[in-house]
Amino acid sequence: MTTRGILLANLGSPAAPERDAVRRYLNEFLMDRHVIDAPWPLRRTIVSLILRQRPEASAKAYGAIWRDEEPGSPLLHWSERLADALRQRVNIPVALGMRYGAPSLEDALKALTAASVDEILLMPLYPQHAGATRSTTIERARTLADRRKLLVLPAFYDRPEYLQVMRDLLSQELPNDADHLLFSYHGLPERQIRKADPTREHCLQRPDCCEAPSSAHAGCYRHQCLATTRRLAAGLTIPHSTSFQSRLGRLRWLTPYTEEHLGELAGAGVRHVAVACPSFVADNLETLEELGIKGEAVFREAGGHRLTLIPCVNDRTDWADALAKWTTLPREELDLT
Repeated sequence: MTTRGILLANLGSPAAPERDAVRRYLNEFLMDRHVIDAPWPLRRTIVSLILRQRPEASAKAYGAIWRDEEPGSPLLHWSERLADALRQRVNIPVALGMRYGAPSLEDALKALTAASVDEILLMPLYPQHAGATRSTTIERARTLADRRKLLVLPAFYDRPEYLQVMRDLLSQELPNDADHLLFSYHGLPERQIRKADPTREHCLQRPDCCEAPSSAHAGCYRHQCLATTRRLAAGLTIPHSTSFQSRLGRLRWLTPYTEEHLGELAGAGVRHVAVACPSFVADNLETLEELGIKGEAVFREAGGHRLTLIPCVNDRTDWADALAKWTTLPREELDLT
């Protein structure tokens, strides 16, 4: 009889809000060919330049959100709580691994091996598909899984359970006096969107590329983000918009950029903006610091009065229930590797 184990996976964070720890984390993260898709010599040069100054600034940013209790990383804190909640709902082994940093995917797979698991259901905790999140996580897990069967939960941006959890979250957390709702997603270079297009002639080639039917949508991050917004905004009466955050480097990334868009909203008369982050399931540096601290400062400096950051789904009961339901999905609804 096959024994299935669950591998929850998220991106990761540094071990401490200190320059050296952040430098090690960023080096591992940025040297991934899925993150900076340049030939190794060029990628090494680019990353080495980034690591001259960014670790110190990033360490300061992490320090602003680091928890006093262990684990200090908010991402790891919420991921561990979610894993514990899932264990309470299923009768099979559950392990948590990060693509970068600790606990590593290797550590998680060793734990599943110790539990005599011979079939692994990898659940990448990224709602939309992107090479820099899902692809790299799946590739690494496949390598480490060796000869064990690896099943993968598909991107869940359009699954009814995830959408209902998000709708309930918005219903509970959206302030009554907010006059605009911004859906902010992690950004990607436009170059990576085009590169992921299997047709090589659809993505970003026409203004309505994300609405026009195409096989490219199955792996198109932008399409899946905009589709998430459409589904979540249906029925809402508050004005809303979509933007993309966390731009790195000089390449053109998906637009509009969140920081600039916040300024534009304030300039247009929005006084209280609420920000939701549907590309993250656990609060982290990009939500708590980039939006909750820096984003609010940008909005206020541009004339806005208040920014309310809506929390991620984190360890919500209904979110843990949804994951537990997905652990029983039949193989035909899962991706085989």
